[in-house]
Amino acid sequence: MTLLELRGIGMEYGAIRALAQVDYTVSPGEIVGLIGDNGAGKSTLVKIIAGNFPPTHGTIHLDGHPVRFRGPEDARSAGIEVVYQDLALADNLTGAANVFLGRELRRRVAGFSIMDHAAMTRRAAQLFAELKSETRPEALVRTLSGGQRQAVAIARTRLAAAKLVLLDEPTASISVRQVAEVLDLMRRMRDHGQSVIFISHAMPHIFAVADRITVLRRGQKVADKPMGTTSPEEVTALITGAVERA
Repeated sequence: MTLLELRGIGMEYGAIRALAQVDYTVSPGEIVGLIGDNGAGKSTLVKIIAGNFPPTHGTIHLDGHPVRFRGPEDARSAGIEVVYQDLALADNLTGAANVFLGRELRRRVAGFSIMDHAAMTRRAAQLFAELKSETRPEALVRTLSGGQRQAVAIARTRLAAAKLVLLDEPTASISVRQVAEVLDLMRRMRDHGQSVIFISHAMPHIFAVADRITVLRRGQKVADKPMGTTSPEEVTALITGAVERA
């Protein structure tokens, strides 16, 4: 069964057409690479899936049912989470505090409700262990590496029991070792049944981890192929327009 299905998605800003008749699917426990040059429509497609705004044309189906998101909260309630490139983490808080930001656990002491830091630290440690990350829940985020910061953001999506996670350029501006760590995190997400849309300009990273790749060019989908049936050379040709469609 398909987890997410977009049918005939179009997006127009006045006379500017950002997307045109895009069909797009994601299956449960699948990593789909989304690639295209600047202005190809990737960001617009992500914002539609994340509920930032409704498409001008087309429909969205989740678990086989039509949905219409009035805002990001609707998408999150439906099990869709986005990890943006800037991660939106609080550097002055611990990893555990960031995982639970806005969802803090509380306990009663002498009639007062206080935050249960010990319980949040234990649960965050469990989430990091599931992801096989060395991130320490009690460490301040500003002391963490790029890969560990990604682990914090991804653990937050697992706490929310997200079905689908959109990762926006998660391997940008980090070291080779940290890239390997982030790619492993994505594999762990897939192993736990989460679906991932991996948005990136880094083609080798997509080929290393994705099950399928979707290529956008000038607002249109020009390819949607299993990784074993394409090559970096073909994808490059599709992105640049040397090959029209595959």
